[in-house]
Amino acid sequence: MKDFLLLLLGSIPRLFRTRAALEAEILALRHQLLVLQRTSRRPQITAGDRLFWSWLSRIWPGWRDALIFVQPETVIAWRKRKFQEYWAKLSRHKGPGRPPIAMEVRELIRRISELNPDWGSPHIVGELGKLGLEVAKSTVEKYMVRRNGPRSQGWKTFLRNHLRDLVSIDFLIVPTARFKILFVLVVLVHLRRRVVHINVTENPTAQWVAQQIVEAFPWEDAPTFLLRDRDGAYGTEFRRRVKNLGIKEILIAPRSPWQNPYVERMIGSIRRECLDKVIVLDEGHVRTVLKAYLKYYHSWRTHMALDQDCPEPRQIQPKELGGVIAVPDVGGLYHHFERRAA
Repeated sequence: MKDFLLLLLGSIPRLFRTRAALEAEILALRHQLLVLQRTSRRPQITAGDRLFWSWLSRIWPGWRDALIFVQPETVIAWRKRKFQEYWAKLSRHKGPGRPPIAMEVRELIRRISELNPDWGSPHIVGELGKLGLEVAKSTVEKYMVRRNGPRSQGWKTFLRNHLRDLVSIDFLIVPTARFKILFVLVVLVHLRRRVVHINVTENPTAQWVAQQIVEAFPWEDAPTFLLRDRDGAYGTEFRRRVKNLGIKEILIAPRSPWQNPYVERMIGSIRRECLDKVIVLDEGHVRTVLKAYLKYYHSWRTHMALDQDCPEPRQIQPKELGGVIAVPDVGGLYHHFERRAA
């Protein structure tokens, strides 16, 4: 009797429902009845059953009250899974997203950002566009080199921008056949590694060294900076003459020849390629030998730092000029090769 009264009281709100809600409830109850009839113990839920309840839960607010054979959370989980499957299917039909970025383009983005540390992604995008490469800004930001702060220019860049105004000087010691010591002063312009002046003496006084600087730059072409070590030969007279020429001296640290690398490398080349292969007799002899070597060095000897060119630019000779012949230099120590007509 109690159960009958509860059922009767529960049916009173249903008298005020709309026809659509009643039809939805009848449909839900009949579907559950069919599911229970086709199984003996535990209800066997099919894909169609899941689809039905996922659809019903979207259009009927009272679907939870009519649900008996599973929990409401189960239906919600069915609907979420169906939603994921739906969008996964759409994604597969549309194919992949952005086309992959070629490895060459990635390396180019890294290289551009490394060589131009001040460039942002929009600048790199514009540069790639001029090279015929259409790349998104987000792609450039993904592959460009990232830095914690502004990057300083490298020493190579700094020196390259000041080569025209930099000159180095240093002494080279040469023993003679009679066991005398000669001092060779080398004045090297960093631009294209040219030796603009060289001279020999037994007694390198400050006045003599100052006169060599004047002879090296006789006209109004004196450099801005002069790089040298702290040798005592660069005395008061030398410093006064250099200052009058408008040249600023830059002194390297004590016992630090690596801070004056260009002229040190030049002196090493003179030693290895010339003076170590001859016996120096006197001042006149060493001047003659060095003059011949410098003529070969400037006009014919290729230099790695100059992209395999010479300090005095050497023209490429086409095959039409004739055959290749060898011409001796520095008394036959070296030979250069050029094309001449037969």
